[in-house]
Amino acid sequence: MKALLVDNSSDRPKMTLGDHPTPEPDAGELLVKIEATALNRADLLQKTGNYPPPKGASPILGLEMAGTVEEVGEGVSRFKKGDAVFGLLPGGGYAEYCTIHEEMAIPVPDSLSMEEAAGVAETFLTAFQALLWNGEIYPEETVLIHAGASGVGTSAIQLAKHLYSAKIVATAGTKEKLDLCQSLGANFGINYKEEYFAKVIENELGANSIDLIIDFVGAPYWDQNIDVLAKNGRLIHLGLLGGASVEKMSLVPILRKRLTVRGSTLRNRTDDYKKLLTKEFTEAAFELIEDGTIKPIIDSVNDWEDVEEAHSRMKNNKNAGKIILTGM
Repeated sequence: MKALLVDNSSDRPKMTLGDHPTPEPDAGELLVKIEATALNRADLLQKTGNYPPPKGASPILGLEMAGTVEEVGEGVSRFKKGDAVFGLLPGGGYAEYCTIHEEMAIPVPDSLSMEEAAGVAETFLTAFQALLWNGEIYPEETVLIHAGASGVGTSAIQLAKHLYSAKIVATAGTKEKLDLCQSLGANFGINYKEEYFAKVIENELGANSIDLIIDFVGAPYWDQNIDVLAKNGRLIHLGLLGGASVEKMSLVPILRKRLTVRGSTLRNRTDDYKKLLTKEFTEAAFELIEDGTIKPIIDSVNDWEDVEEAHSRMKNNKNAGKIILTGM
């Protein structure tokens, strides 16, 4: 099969179209002809050698896909050849074919195109995990979502609003991105480039007013995050885009406010974990996707041979929502 492979022959790794063995489905698995995949920041890290795939996973980039079942392995009962599916992958999305266990595959509803379906799994499952499994969200709590216009951010805003009736504050770096966040359900947005978000939140909602924070930035936001959290507040770190080291920190607020600080990843979780997460997410949110209440936010759709331009757009933080690759 054809696949996008990492060319490390120079100091600057780049993607190139090449040949790779076509995977074969094991028992319980589907062989899927991929129609579209989506970019994630993990792709950029893996491309530069800083995020190796989990043991046994495909070395090909791509953590999600949508496509058509080409073949089913022994014991498969939920899907048949010709069914349209999407789902989470540990790798292998930048290719013509992939395998996925049937318990991690989700039917593509009529309300979504293949390009849209390709942008659901990684962001919505990550957001669902962060809000419910990690963040233990309760209905009508107040949630702060950083990088609100990112793929996971846009998904988290929609889930927080429609599943938990949360009051939502989002941060982003442009007016256009903030407008997008509010159109998806954020009560108000804060431009982190222009305003000190903790001060804005205190002025708008009062001191110690945030119950749950979903953060991708890390060290630069630590003090402000701790300041705005309410008693029994939870801070969930999903990324460290701004840095990993906090030079000075006090443990007193964590003790005084009974705070919980957690870090979470998804790619290196066990298959059983991902199967259960897929099941619970589908039970909670599939009907909302099917009827159009929640949806993946698509920034752009690119031919997969234009992957370098797509990677550059993500690296430079120009996207609002998901960047899709198609044309496999």
